Amino acid sequence: MKNKPLDRPGRHSAGAQAAASVSAKVSAQAGAADALANDIRPGQSLELLKELHILTREGKLNQDSRRKLKQVYHLYQFIEKLLQELPTQPGITLADHGAGKSYLGFILYDLFFKQCSSGHIYGIETRAELVEKSAALAQRLGFERMSFLNLTVAQSAQSDLLPSRIDVVTALHACDTATDDAIAFGLQKQARFMVLVPCCQAEVARVLSQHKALSLQRSALAELWRHPLHTRELGSQVTNVLRCLYLEACGYQVTVTELVGWEHSMKNELILARYTGHKKRAAAQRLREVLEQFGLTELLHTRFTSLPDNAALA
Repeated sequence: MKNKPLDRPGRHSAGAQAAASVSAKVSAQAGAADALANDIRPGQSLELLKELHILTREGKLNQDSRRKLKQVYHLYQFIEKLLQELPTQPGITLADHGAGKSYLGFILYDLFFKQCSSGHIYGIETRAELVEKSAALAQRLGFERMSFLNLTVAQSAQSDLLPSRIDVVTALHACDTATDDAIAFGLQKQARFMVLVPCCQAEVARVLSQHKALSLQRSALAELWRHPLHTRELGSQVTNVLRCLYLEACGYQVTVTELVGWEHSMKNELILARYTGHKKRAAAQRLREVLEQFGLTELLHTRFTSLPDNAALA
């Protein structure tokens, strides 16, 4: 009886390893596809996300992009509810201040405005190269009802390139006083809604620093901003409190909440303002009192110029 030839060592094990490798690769791809489906909203254009460099050309989503997309989607959820309250005819208008690369504007258009027969998004940005890139991308994607303007927020309020009325004003991380300019823009344009995520609120901190020595002599409360770090933090807090009071005094109902978890961004405060027409006397009075107590009354002539007089308040 002839001896059965022995197999070469590892022949079957190598084949099994190759098959296992292919199976693992397929499983990993399937897992990645499932994860991607969980991260991206239904109806979202993958081509748009690739153009925005949120997805790679291979359709993958890295951790940094996932965090960025989560923030934009979270904000979109708030804005979508507001848009659904507005009549779609003659067309909803939205101005996005400090638009940057216009992640928010493009995703709003893709998920909401694209489904409407009318309506327009205006992206307002000071960096000309970003405005040009956004305009070119909108043209490539066929997003015809998007315009991009190379203007500051303050300049946009006087520009003939925008309509006299804007339904929704957004300002996502508009730096320092640009958020105040966005509020002034919204008041002038009689906005139904304002959606604000303030950033780098430095103006009040600068004013507090200028009068710090005198304040320390007058009140023990000035200890709250004696140290530079506390000046910056308190200035940021006071700034947003004043903005909320101002909006309430001008006829808006205000809600303040978190945009996303603090692990994603330290600039995390979301201010939602809904116009009701009810101008609150108490809010206007409190605003003036806060300005007086912190030595900030000069802001009445620069930041709160639309504050109603007592006769116009409820």
